[in-house]
Amino acid sequence: MYKRVLLKISGETFLGDTRMIDIAKVTQIAKEIKSVYDKGIQVVLVIGAGNIWRYRDYKDLEIKRVQSDSIGMLSTVMNSLVMQSVLENLGIEVMVCSSMEIPKIAENYNIRKTINYLNKKKIVICAGGTGNPFFTTDSAAALRALELDCDILLKATKVDGVYSSDPVLDPNAEKFDHITFKEVLSRDLYVMDQAAISLCKERPLSVLVFDMTKQGNIVKAASGANIGTTITFS
Repeated sequence: MYKRVLLKISGETFLGDTRMIDIAKVTQIAKEIKSVYDKGIQVVLVIGAGNIWRYRDYKDLEIKRVQSDSIGMLSTVMNSLVMQSVLENLGIEVMVCSSMEIPKIAENYNIRKTINYLNKKKIVICAGGTGNPFFTTDSAAALRALELDCDILLKATKVDGVYSSDPVLDPNAEKFDHITFKEVLSRDLYVMDQAAISLCKERPLSVLVFDMTKQGNIVKAASGANIGTTITFS
């Protein structure tokens, strides 16, 4: 079991059939996060914005990349506020710390203050990405995990690990139980963007890629269970 984890959640997991945010899905995720919290594990969350806005999904609108990425970062704040509200309804104190300055709705991200909140048994949601365009929320997750001295980065996905190729398109795709950062980069495997992988490799900070759609897997991942694919330095 880890002392402090960073859980990266895809914004797509919030998506409903008719709405950008399905509160029932968010509540189910929040309940699993509470189970992690109840074990005494400190939790940092980074939530993507794939349910609302991503640059690659709206290229046809010809919005400049800087503005488009700013919309995406603001969308992560929206998702973070939703998760904050749901977790608070479960009786947990939650702080949203944003890399974008929005003082009326979130605190400005500060490393020391964030660590202090974690030590005071609060869940922290790091919103606003890195605060800079051209970086994904995977890069933001890697950066925050390193800054906040997390034991591991847990990347929650819809796939049960890292494969040699897309398992949906390739029935012969090989699943890895363990792989190194070097192999991920050299094989150009789409796990996280290369900036995020390079950041984790430099420390090194282990990454666990796992399927969050299977109930109980978030708790298992945070407890050190042998699921998904572990990415390490060696």
